[in-house]
This record gives sequence, structure tokens and C-alpha cells, in this order.
Amino acid sequence: MSSTQAAASASVVNYEPTEEFARGLDEADPLAPYRERFLIPAGRGGEPIVYFCGNSLGLQPRTVRPMIEQELDDWATLAVDAHLKGTRPWYSYHELFADSAAAIVGAKPDEVVMMNSLTVNIHLMLVSFLKPTGTRNKVLMEHPAFPSDIYAVRTHLRSRGLDPEKSIIRAMPREGEHVIRTEDIEALLDRRGDEIALVWLPGVNFLTGQVFDMARITAAAKRRGCMVGFDLAHAAGNVPMKLHDWGVDFACWCTYKYLNGGPGSVGGCFVHEKHGRNPDLQRYAGWWGDDPDTRFQMHLKQAFIPQPGAAGWQVSNPPILSMTALKASLDIFDEAGIHAVREKSKILTGYLRWLLQRNSTDRFQVITPADPEAQGCQLSILVHDEPQARHRALIGREMICDFREPDVIRIAPAPLYNTFHEIWRFSEALLQQV
Repeated sequence: MSSTQAAASASVVNYEPTEEFARGLDEADPLAPYRERFLIPAGRGGEPIVYFCGNSLGLQPRTVRPMIEQELDDWATLAVDAHLKGTRPWYSYHELFADSAAAIVGAKPDEVVMMNSLTVNIHLMLVSFLKPTGTRNKVLMEHPAFPSDIYAVRTHLRSRGLDPEKSIIRAMPREGEHVIRTEDIEALLDRRGDEIALVWLPGVNFLTGQVFDMARITAAAKRRGCMVGFDLAHAAGNVPMKLHDWGVDFACWCTYKYLNGGPGSVGGCFVHEKHGRNPDLQRYAGWWGDDPDTRFQMHLKQAFIPQPGAAGWQVSNPPILSMTALKASLDIFDEAGIHAVREKSKILTGYLRWLLQRNSTDRFQVITPADPEAQGCQLSILVHDEPQARHRALIGREMICDFREPDVIRIAPAPLYNTFHEIWRFSEALLQQV
């Protein structure tokens, strides 16, 4: 099979272990030109490093600096008038993201808003959607879950007079396995769904890289009358979704990982239109979520009138400089398309897995599911022999990936800026340690 054919479909690639094959895939890659749109750190010799850490912090788009400079110029020359007369008026700045964010998560434009940070948004959503009553007072989570998710849920349960030790139900991998089977989540919901007020799971698990079957899980939860929310920190910009069509109630995500919004960049939030149109739904109110027609009446009005849609959950005006960096990245996603990004991702991670597993070894294993639909950009490698030393050796060769205690190396090639040749180089470096 030619490299061009190989690049067409992840399901039919006949991989080869040669450097020539890797370079051929890059030559046939329709997304290859996007690499030039990002700033890639240089190594000791001046050549670009191999950066496989987009699951922690995405690289900077080249357009970030001039776009931020434009906002600074508007601030300098227009001051307060830039709210309405700026190049991109600040007053309506959050509206610039509606179409882009909707495309990323599969929503209607009024169902999404960029605001705050991920954990802040989780807290705001739990105010509205964690509603324990009577015997339906449990939250279904996964193990292991990301710490902020655990902390936030425990906080809200305690605030409602519930014991987190009794009110959190854990979906866990079977003994001897590393990922959670969808059928086990469905069975748990069948058994205990009447107790569960909220299903709160990730789109992609931070440790294993498992992509959860959000459609099946949502359907199973809805059959049992549960609210459903997803933490999309590792899913947004990684895997296409259809949150609206699936009937997900709410979701939150950060934008500094695959969405390349920069350190601590603004978060995203989805609220299904059936809730967004309900002005009586409990929420923490703030002036920027108020009806824009009356927002500046200030002291003349006391009642909060939420604007329809996800924007009604805003509490503060948007952080313009942070959002500008994100706008630069989402412009690239708009152009490339999330589905094209996903198709390349399947081939990248499939190639990486194939290269790592072609030589049998008992020193490490890939614990991310092999099914292309159940893995995203990230492959998690469980290292049985000197995991920290092996990670340090990779860093020493200017191959940037991250390590999760006690023994997992996470590799996340990002389709917009990583190459197949980098995949080949990384696998050679790791396998040479075996």
C-alpha cells in the first residue's frame, strides 16, 4: 500500500517499521502544512524538539502574538471605547467563540460559552445539575478520576449534607485490567440507577487515555433518570462529539491542552438547550450572565434575568487577552476541521502503537484501548522496569512527554503539529532502551 493510501484511512493502514515509510506518510498528510502554524521549541542543536505533551499544554500558534498585540494597541489607543469600537469589540468578545466551540463538541452555538476555568465551571454546573433528592443522592464517577473532579464533587456533596464516602459510586476496571468496560458502566446503571442523581465522567480518562463511549453511557443513564455531565478536558480538540444529539445535560473543558489556548487559558462550558431555556434553574448569578438588554442598568435593577443558553451561566466579563490566544488556535481548528484532525490522530496513534508492539517485551505495555474509537491522541505506557529512568532518558533525548506516578508515561502526538517521522524517532528511542 502506498503512503497516500495509508493516509486515507486508519483502519486499512499496512504499517512498515522504516524511516522511509514514516517520511512517506508525512508527504501524503493533508494536515502537514499546519505544523508551520505553530511555534515548536528548539533543542540544544537548534532543531525542533519532539513535543508529545499536547495533553498537558498545547503549542503556541504563530498568530497569538500579533493578535494579542492588536488588543494591546486597542487598549492603548481606545481605552474603554475598545469595548464597542475595538478591532474585535470586547463587549461581545465571548460571542466570537460560539460557532467554533459548537463544532468542537457537537452543539448548537447558543449551547456553548467560553468562560472562567475548568474547575470553576465544574462548580458552577454542579450548583445547577447536582440535585440529590431522597434516595437518589449518589454521583457516579470513574476510578481513577482527575483530582479536581473528585474535590469538586466531594465539596458539593458535603454542602448538601451528604457524606462523600457514601454518596460517590465508582466505576472501576475489572481486576487485572486498566480501562473501564462500557458494558460494566451500563450494568452498574441498571443496578443502581435509581440511586444516582448525577453521572459525572470524563470524555477521555486523563491517566489511561481511554475514550469513553459517551453516547452509550448517556443513553443508559437517561433510561434510569439520571443527569449526565462530562469533563472534556482531554476530549475537546481530540475527539469529535455530538453532545446535543446525545442528550448530554452539561459539560466542561479546558482549552490549554489540545486546543492550544495557552497556560491557564479560559475554559469552556456546554449546557443543553432544554436547560438553557429554563430561567428558573438554580445557578450562581453574575452580571455577565444577565440579559444584555438590561445588564448596564446596574443599580436600577435588582433581579437577575439570565440570558438564554449557556451564556446565562457567565458570572464575569471575559478575560480578553486569554481569549485572544484561544481565538488564534480555534481559527486553525475552524480551517482544518475536527474530523480531519481526528482521522490523522487515528493513524498517528495507530502507527505509534504498532511500532511499540512489533517487538515483544515485558518491560512495558500500552494500556490505552486498542480500539481506534476508544483511544484519542494519547497512548499511556505502563512501564514495569525503571519507569522514571526511562522517562528521564526520553527527556534527555529532547522527546517531551509526561510521567504519572508511579509508572505511566503518557505520549500524545497532536495531529496539527506532530509528524509521523517524530513517531518513528520516538519509538526507536524507547525500544533502544529495552
